[in-house]
Amino acid sequence: MWVKGQTDAKAIMKIIEDGRAPNPRRVRIFLAEKGIDVEYEQLDIMASDHKTEAFTGLNPMQRIPVLVLDDGTAISETISICRYFEALQPHPPLMGTSPLEKATIDMWQRRVEERLLTAVANVLRHTNPRMAVLEDAQVPEWGEANRPRVNWMLDVLDAELATRSYIAGDEYSLADISALVGVDFMKVIKMDMGERHNLRRWHDRVSARPSATA
Repeated sequence: MWVKGQTDAKAIMKIIEDGRAPNPRRVRIFLAEKGIDVEYEQLDIMASDHKTEAFTGLNPMQRIPVLVLDDGTAISETISICRYFEALQPHPPLMGTSPLEKATIDMWQRRVEERLLTAVANVLRHTNPRMAVLEDAQVPEWGEANRPRVNWMLDVLDAELATRSYIAGDEYSLADISALVGVDFMKVIKMDMGERHNLRRWHDRVSARPSATA
């Protein structure tokens, strides 16, 4: 791993991911904002690579991404991985510095994760027959029930962005990363931002950051 200001550029830790999935992209954008390079190892969730004995040993939840440290310690869950790197390299801060900033970013990040990212994923995984391999049982009705949930959250974000530049305030944060990935992820379920002008203005701004292509 390489961190700004660090003279030893030797790759020590790695992240196991499927680069097509939204949660790994959140981590990649986060690390790009930090200027941190990490070795990546790819697996194919559509081939059930995440259900192998070896991977399950790293993460019994069988979810990606997983950060594996040089001593073999495995850290899973997207936000936990981001928290690790935020503590390792606090600048630029993406999870807040003051108690209020930290709480506000965490609040919006969680809302976006639950109300947008998860809702989009539910539509995809329960309505697309190709995604059946990722679910114990597909429930198409549940997938379709999540479409209005997506639209509801887009309305909330559009209203909030009328009064500020970014999701959680006047500074770019982890909440923006999660929201960007969530909005872009809507393409796979053939949904878009519609005529939500504040949301579109924000999306143009965050998409123009170099990290957005990480």
